[in-house]
Amino acid sequence: MAKVLIETSARHIHLSQEHVDILFGAGHQLTHKKDLSQPGQFACEERVTVVGPKRELKNVSILGPVRKESQVELSATDARSIGLNAPVRESGVLEGSAPCKLVGPAGEVDLEYGVIVAKRHIHITPEDAQAFGVSDKEIVKVKADSDGRSLIFDDVVVRVSASYATAMHIDTDEANACGGATVGEIVK
Repeated sequence: MAKVLIETSARHIHLSQEHVDILFGAGHQLTHKKDLSQPGQFACEERVTVVGPKRELKNVSILGPVRKESQVELSATDARSIGLNAPVRESGVLEGSAPCKLVGPAGEVDLEYGVIVAKRHIHITPEDAQAFGVSDKEIVKVKADSDGRSLIFDDVVVRVSASYATAMHIDTDEANACGGATVGEIVK
């Protein structure tokens, strides 16, 4: 049985250094708050406001380290609540995604695109991928068991890298749908 840890990824932002400088001041470095499960990834002390056409989400977490391009990851519910039609995408696939404004203590950034609903995915090491019989970019199903809310997630993309720790990431809407299940079984 190919059991995998299921982690809930709440709304968050990845920023470019250019946007860190605008939002927090020139030369600002993100402040490490706590490590995340994926090696080298961390939650930051800094937070910003995400502004959409209908309303805003205050105190949205920033994850480090900085990236080449800024990206906002919201649940579908979050996106709709602020008036955005954010597409379901893999991280980094931003062309044609939703726009928003980011507001920080030192300035504002108008993103022409960059707001997505993250496609559910499994980060997996090459060793675990081989043991589980899956490959990079393969689409699988994951059965999540919980008391009264068990379900099977379809369209789960497998992402294989030696720099990953094995874990499935779902957003808060999906975590609520499966009753907060923390372990799943890969089924094909």
